[in-house]
Amino acid sequence: MIATDRMFEGVGVALITPFRNGAVDAPALAALATRIVDRGATSLYPCGCTGEATSLTRAERGLVIRTVVEAARGKAAVIAGTGTAATAETIELSKEAITLGADGVMVITPYSCRPTPEGQIAHYRAVADAIDRPIVLYNVPSRTGANVMPETVARLAEHPRIAAIKEASGSVDQASAIRSRCDIAVLSGDDSLYLPLLAAGARGVVSVAGHLVADELVTMTAAFRAGRAAEAEAIHRRLHPLFRALFLETNPAPVKHALSVLGLASPDLRLPLVGVRPETARAVEEALDRLGLRAVARAAH
Repeated sequence: MIATDRMFEGVGVALITPFRNGAVDAPALAALATRIVDRGATSLYPCGCTGEATSLTRAERGLVIRTVVEAARGKAAVIAGTGTAATAETIELSKEAITLGADGVMVITPYSCRPTPEGQIAHYRAVADAIDRPIVLYNVPSRTGANVMPETVARLAEHPRIAAIKEASGSVDQASAIRSRCDIAVLSGDDSLYLPLLAAGARGVVSVAGHLVADELVTMTAAFRAGRAAEAEAIHRRLHPLFRALFLETNPAPVKHALSVLGLASPDLRLPLVGVRPETARAVEEALDRLGLRAVARAAH
């Protein structure tokens, strides 16, 4: 098992689930995970929102987690997304993920039912009590319709297995409020806010752009940690057009388009998600070209 202190430091990547002919493309997933780890990522997050988890069957979730665990080869932590709208199902999926070799689980705030803060606390504590691995809280109000407030996070952080939060509220103020109340590891859930959140005390990122530029994110993190703020900012500014392009439409459609352009995965999505609009495709491709990524891919092939 990867040490917890390493698990939540630096660059993590929220993995897509590649599909081909309607099925999970396990070889493409393994190759992509290996590529990301080789470029310095410290953790991989399969079966999250970027992985279209709500469209995966239970068997497919198992296949995805096994594939990523094998590809990580102990070089990077595997934090499996296991959260659903039901506490009992979340516990079952969390136990299964650990049996399959996951180092920890990421649990999204229950969606649709929109629990109160007391309900959120009861849900997360029930999951934490049922397993023996670290838990990452996943706060993404744009998807769940419910925000996990800093006061709630502080209470949850008292549990010994609730170790980190993927903070995707889009608010530096909220991340700062969490840091002022407890020592939970804050992970940026937004690539464009990663550098600002590092300055606010975040320990890492759960990135979408990391599929494409994990090595540059690693370099940016190292520069910031070493006090080379200007260098870190220059990398952030260089990557920012890509960060923005990847969220012009619902994730993971834009990043799947980018990966398909580079020959790394199919652009296939599962309904109700569909492929990106032509204008989004152009924006993504322009961002890739500004970074020279398409030229590198062509040379490699």
